[in-house]
This record gives sequence, structure tokens and C-alpha cells, in this order.
Amino acid sequence: MASAGNARWQIPAALLSSAVLFYFGTGLSPIAVLTWLAPFPVLLLATRVGGWTAASTAFGAFLLGTANMWAYQAHSGDEPLWPFGAAIDIGTSLAFTFAVWLFWALVRRRRTLLASLAAPAAWTALLYLIAIANPMGMMGSLANDQGDAPLVLQTASWAGMWGVEFLVLLPACAVAALCAPGASRLRTGVVAAVIVALSLGGGALRLSGTGGPSVRMAAITQNAGYHWGPELGTASGRAVVQGYLDQISGLPDGVQLVVLPEAAFSAEQEWPAALVEPMRHAAKARGAALVVGFEYYDRPGKHNYDYALVFPADGSAPARYLKHRDLVSPPGRDLVFVPGATVPTGVVICGDTTFASPSRDYAAAGSRILAVPAELAVPPDSNDEGGWQHTRNALLRGVESGQSIALSDANGSLMLSDGYGRVLGEAHTGGPAPFTTVVADIPAGPGQTLHTHFGDWFAWLSLLITLSGLVFTRLRTPNPTRHPHHPRTPVRSQTAV
Repeated sequence: MASAGNARWQIPAALLSSAVLFYFGTGLSPIAVLTWLAPFPVLLLATRVGGWTAASTAFGAFLLGTANMWAYQAHSGDEPLWPFGAAIDIGTSLAFTFAVWLFWALVRRRRTLLASLAAPAAWTALLYLIAIANPMGMMGSLANDQGDAPLVLQTASWAGMWGVEFLVLLPACAVAALCAPGASRLRTGVVAAVIVALSLGGGALRLSGTGGPSVRMAAITQNAGYHWGPELGTASGRAVVQGYLDQISGLPDGVQLVVLPEAAFSAEQEWPAALVEPMRHAAKARGAALVVGFEYYDRPGKHNYDYALVFPADGSAPARYLKHRDLVSPPGRDLVFVPGATVPTGVVICGDTTFASPSRDYAAAGSRILAVPAELAVPPDSNDEGGWQHTRNALLRGVESGQSIALSDANGSLMLSDGYGRVLGEAHTGGPAPFTTVVADIPAGPGQTLHTHFGDWFAWLSLLITLSGLVFTRLRTPNPTRHPHHPRTPVRSQTAV
């Protein structure tokens, strides 16, 4: 335990250090390496102070770190500060607190190796339970914060995003555990080093792959700020259709796939001729498949339907995908592929990427590319404020399932990435031009991964490790042996798990 004098500076130093590192290592524009460092000051403190002190410091540090999101949440439509933003910030802070408490409880019992594994497992397991219970899924986690670190993200191809969550926390937990009095240093250091080395080494090996055949893709969005599809029966609706047609006709030769944003148009007709016919002609004229976000207002049925209309390159009748994960629109269930595509290409919409499926289901069905119309719900003049986080969440799903991503976000960023999480084309929305366009040649993803076949197995393993840790916190420390000449003075046992 830290002396009273030392605690006066150790506690605030640990709290502020972790808070600053979390502030810059997470959120809307994180520095990935700081995410790995952020837990360490609090974990190191936990080896020297009592449980309540460790837990309260952990909670305060993480909650202060979420301040990087408060201004965004204050005007976000997807994640308003009250009540959803506050619930997310406090909930994740409590999850981190539990992980630190479990680490403290095991370290004080000299279960050093188990402490270094159970703490990241506890964080991972709790996030998994939140994700499956939350109708909005999961975005903005520590795995999301590694969006510009393809080497780290490859772990998701075999362990899902949950493997990345665990990997990011493991080094800090292991090093802090090694600093604890009476630590089992050799075992703990070797196990942690092997896990990190295998994960990153396997990632480097996977990144040496080239993927499938190259496909020239384009993503286009109107720079109009947050909007939900101008009605096609209005003059503004017709003008937006014509604007998109002009952008499509001006694309360079060889483009095979064009993605427009979620709800780029709306109408009270299920198949509005003012949209369907011009887009069919444009697809045929360009020889490119078009994926167009469309909102159908079914007034008699009192429902909205969040669709993506998929126009084949030959100009034939479009297919239609209904968003699977939606709190407003009735959810869809069917997988829809781009008809006639040379590389199997599936379609999802925005919030679908906050869940492992349907992206994983598409991979299992043979998809190598995902087209993603999206809409980031923030007010006008806030373009791209959350665009990085939004796109990297979709990119993470691509790595999990071995699929390249073509994403068009109406109020965030446009992104084209390969199936290994490398961004090969990107543009930010907003600016003086009426539209933003990005074009790139993207190799098709490698296809099915271990995560495709085995799903969230690592999350369940994390639950098992967490439960094992909790069991050991209830067991007594092995009885110390007594020195034969000093029966009342115990010699502290060096046994550790």
C-alpha cells in the first residue's frame, strides 16, 4: 500500500495521466498508440492502494477521458448527450472501473498472471454484453480507436473486434502486474509477450496478402449538411437527382461501382419513377452498378422504410435492400447482392455496421465487397465531425469478414478501403462544392475469415476468463509458511497464479 504522503500525489497523478491519455487516445480523432498507454497509470496505482481508491480513480480517469465526446454529443442526433451519450460515457467508465477492480483484487492475492488476463477480459466481456443488449449496437470502442492501425486490426479477422479490445488493454495490464509486489514476473511476462507477438505477427503476415481482383469504385455525396432525402416530387428533389446524375456521368472511365448516401432521396411512392428511371439509364450509360439510399414514406401504413436501391450495370430493374438494424424503419432480413457484379458485392446501410451481422452473413454467402450508404446525424455546418469514427467502424467490420468497403456518408466522410483495413480512398464532406466524390481502385477482400466461421467465440472466452478471475478473488491466499524460529512471524508466500 502507498503511504499517506505518497498517495497525495500518486492518486491525482494517475487520474490525470490516464484521463489525458484517454482523451487523446479515444474519441473522434484518436491517436492509436495512446489508447494502449492510457490504462497504465491507473493500473499501476492499483498495485499500491486500496480497492476503493483504485476503483474511484479508474472511474474518474475514464469519465474525464470521455470529455472528448461531450461537445459532439451535445448536438448529435445519433448519440445525444442526454440520455444516450451520458449513458454511454458512464457505462463504459463503469466497465473500465470493474476491470481495474478485478485487476486489483487478483494482484493483492498475488494471482499476477490471472490479473493481467482477467482485466482486459472483463472489459471485453462487458462491452460484448452491452453490444448484444443495445439495439444500437457498438461503435466508438477501443477497437474502433485503432482504425488507422491495420496491423492491430488484423486480430479482428480471427477474434472479431473483441480480440482487438483485449489486445489493446493486455500490455498495460501485464506491465502493471509485473510492477506489483511479489509478482510472478517470468510467467506473466512470457504469456503476455507471446499473445501480443502472435497477434501482431499474424497481422503482419495477413497484411502481406493482396486480396482479390481490383474494382474501381466511387462514393458520392451532396454537401448539404444533415438532411433526410429531399422529396422527389419537389423542385429541390428533382434538382438533387439531376445533380447526382451529373456527378455520375462525370466519373472517370472504368468505374464499376458507385455508392450514394443513405436516404439521399425520399418519396411517398414505393418505386418512384422520378428516381428509378434516370438511375437505370445512368447505370447502363456508365456500365456501373449504382447503390442509392432511398427513404419510402408509407403514409397509409404509417411506416418509413430505409432502403438501398441497387441498379445493375446493364440497366435492368433494380434490387432493393431494407436496412436490418433500425429503430424507426421496420427491419429487413434478406441479404441483397449487386446483380451482375463481377466480384460478389453485398449491400448494408449505416447502422448495420454497428453489429457483426449482416456483414458476417454476407461474407459467409460469398461477398468480397460491401457497399454502404450512410448518414451521420449531426446539424448543418458540423460536416465530418464524427466522420472518422463512423467510417472506421465500417472498416472494422470489413476486416472481421474479409470484405472491402465502399462507404458514402451524407454528413461525414467517404471511404474506400480494402479487406485488410487499409484506406485507399477518402474524402471529407462539406466545403463550397455542391458534391464530394472519391474514386479509387480497390482490391476485392480476401473473403471468409475465422471470425466468419466461428463468430464471437473470443467474447465468450473473455466471459469465461472473467468468471475465473471472480472465483479466485473469493479464494483465500495460500496459507503462509511460518519460520521455525519465529512462529508468530509469517514468511509471505511467493506462490502466484
